[in-house]
Amino acid sequence: MFTGRPFGARATVCGEVVFSTAMTGYQESLTDPSYRGQILVSTPPHVGNYGVCGHDVEAGEPQIRGFAVREMASLRSNCRSEEDLPAWLERFGIPGISEIDTRALVRRLRAAGVLRGVLALADDRSDAELVAAAKALPVMAGQDLATQAGANPPSSWGESLDRWWPGAGQPPAGPPYRVVAIDCGAKRNIFRHLVAAGCEVLPVAAGTSAEAILAMEPEGVFISNGPGDPAAVTAVIEPVRAMIGEVPMFGICLGHQLLALALGARTWKLPFGHRGVNQPVRDLEADRIFITSQNHGFCVDADSLEAAGCLVTHRHLNDDTVAGFRHATLPIRGVQFHPEASPGPHEAACLFKWFSSTMATRRSAGAVAGKAP
Repeated sequence: MFTGRPFGARATVCGEVVFSTAMTGYQESLTDPSYRGQILVSTPPHVGNYGVCGHDVEAGEPQIRGFAVREMASLRSNCRSEEDLPAWLERFGIPGISEIDTRALVRRLRAAGVLRGVLALADDRSDAELVAAAKALPVMAGQDLATQAGANPPSSWGESLDRWWPGAGQPPAGPPYRVVAIDCGAKRNIFRHLVAAGCEVLPVAAGTSAEAILAMEPEGVFISNGPGDPAAVTAVIEPVRAMIGEVPMFGICLGHQLLALALGARTWKLPFGHRGVNQPVRDLEADRIFITSQNHGFCVDADSLEAAGCLVTHRHLNDDTVAGFRHATLPIRGVQFHPEASPGPHEAACLFKWFSSTMATRRSAGAVAGKAP
């Protein structure tokens, strides 16, 4: 039991309790659909000092169930700030708790693994009732949350990076590459990076059939990030499996896991996941280190990847888990981290160029979906 001061909405919520080590970018994290259904613990001691800004969201509204911090700022100071964080969370019905020992909570999560939790006002129910409610919660493993998170994507996407960082998102010359993006709970900045890489992005709902996707005549298929257990998202795995060899594919985070499962690999649940913007990854092929943004609780098994005809291209330096792969002969690649950042470093954004260059090669060879170049 951790007792603190409430902020945001006055509500009782239940969910999987996870932590992020990101020192900044709390608004991007709170609106990341990969956090859907979770209570997020922020490890920095001070949160909310720069308020919130409408341009910094990764989805239309917060995706978390609840928010736990050591100290919530009483004042905001930023020329871009439009609202303070507690008022913004209250407007969306998201409760928070401050003035708790987040260090002790995170140490418990690291030792025991991700735990189920309840966030409630002290006078709502007794301690025993709250503990019983937490124990009764279903575990995240086995839950398909991606088809819910990606149920209503926009019909097209036109925003580029240039609106946020002038000059940063200049697409290459020539007609854009037609990319169908399977939305499993996609972050908006992924689509911006695809546009910046020269793509026309056509999002479709998670669960869209392979026939419907191929009927759109894509030059590439992208599978997005999202929440939940990847092995449970069969509505995406099966269509992706049916399109293997038909068109270049690129997956990020959950999309990376779904690609691996479609190819015949296996996934497993990490004890407490990788969530933060300072996660070190080695690119085994280029022999270089990326500092990456990550947000996931599951991982791909390396041996099963190799048995499926894939090569491990990236490793997480903290625990040597798989952080990226590519197929040995087909234009298929996935990365466990977020090259689009938001929040986090941008040094891995070059992976979007791999996707566009692969489509450029196939275009120059006259290839179309369903036909070899």
